Amino acid sequence: MSTGPNRMMDEFARLMTDAAGAAQGMRREVETAFQAQAERFLNSMDLVRREEFEVVREMAIKARDENDALKARLEALEAKLAGGAE
Repeated sequence: MSTGPNRMMDEFARLMTDAAGAAQGMRREVETAFQAQAERFLNSMDLVRREEFEVVREMAIKARDENDALKARLEALEAKLAGGAE
């Protein structure tokens, strides 16, 4: 068994290694707890996911385009009826 400064350095190195391992474990636990809390918070806010938003956005654009086309068609028919009534 070694004695003196080498043994103290070995003990100190082992202690630091154990402390680093414990710090990493605590870091993982804190990250996991934070992620779980953040997810619960976001779920309670009833937010939509980006994919769902994009789908609804595309549906709205399509509906607006169809509405504009129908409006133009209606105006053309009304103009034709107004021209024929004279």
